[in-house]
Amino acid sequence: MPALVLLGAQWGDEGKGKATDLLGDRVDYVVRYQGGNNAGHTVVIGDQKYALHLLPSGILSPNVIPVIGNGVVIDPSVLLEEIRGLNERGIDTSKLLISTNAHLITPYHRTIDKVSERFLGKSNGSPCCSCLRRSSL
Repeated sequence: MPALVLLGAQWGDEGKGKATDLLGDRVDYVVRYQGGNNAGHTVVIGDQKYALHLLPSGILSPNVIPVIGNGVVIDPSVLLEEIRGLNERGIDTSKLLISTNAHLITPYHRTIDKVSERFLGKSNGSPCCSCLRRSSL
């Protein structure tokens, strides 16, 4: 079974979301394999604009199974809000698959980061980076 992999080599906006959307009708799965909701992409279909932060852009293609993989850091409240927003606009999100090994960031993690940053007198710019570093030691 052949596979098509679209991989970015930069940290910034390099058009992965647009390319994924353009290929969406020709693939069975679109998988978001890493990252969190601190970034995202905007997909424009006709006159409709969709801002996605956690969901893979394949969620907008009716024949695609969208997958959130095990390298994604999921803030459940952000994910549910994003799903709710798409459902309100008539987008079916029922095919979404989420890896049981995906990472979760909760209000507890944000509180721990704030306290740690205040205590250490620094900020790393990302609420989940220090949590992941600590948990990988």
